[in-house]
Amino acid sequence: MTSESNGSSVKQPGSQTLARGLQALELVATTPDGMTIQEVADALGVHRTIASRLLTTVADFRLIKRSTDGKYRAAGGLAALARDLYAGLRDEATPLLRRLANSLGASVAMFVAERTEAVAVAVVEPKNARYWVSFREGGRHPIDRGAAGYALLASQPPLPGESSRVTDARRDGYVLSYGEVEPGYWGLGVPLKQPANEPAGCLTLISASEELARAAIPEMIAAADKLSGEAQ
Repeated sequence: MTSESNGSSVKQPGSQTLARGLQALELVATTPDGMTIQEVADALGVHRTIASRLLTTVADFRLIKRSTDGKYRAAGGLAALARDLYAGLRDEATPLLRRLANSLGASVAMFVAERTEAVAVAVVEPKNARYWVSFREGGRHPIDRGAAGYALLASQPPLPGESSRVTDARRDGYVLSYGEVEPGYWGLGVPLKQPANEPAGCLTLISASEELARAAIPEMIAAADKLSGEAQ
């Protein structure tokens, strides 16, 4: 009987340190109230000294910072990385969104999924419409509600127990919602087919008019197909 060693199955010290550092960064970045050194140590299953060294190294790159209460929180360097990540998506989507907004007479946006939130990375308002809904780039809301949230979940593989709204959106290629994020307004979300290395994305329209939102479905789907094709 022979024994073969698979080098890829054994973590080298350097890769283990990197993995722990990235885990520490992820823990801190996804905990809005921040985390103490001991909390990070407990979560990683390492000694407090190791956790402190990891956090200090990550903080040196300005991805996290230690606040006066002793907790580590996300810092400006992390936001800069996020802006760089979405810059390409935003640049690619904006001309198409501008044509859509002017054609439909409504505000349209591209949203991406950030863990449990839907985040607007590009927003365009119509030029010639008399009335439209205004919302800001960078705005976010929980991913389990609203047209953008359902569309983002629909652009990902099915999950056990997922909402029927998500399942229907995946089947139909769009989803409508009313008053779930902004009271009194309709949302239309269309999932994007993103490459495997890109965050889940969708195109979204928001309007006070149900008639406008429903009439926009074919044009929004066509735009999403075009953008998805360009991203492949």
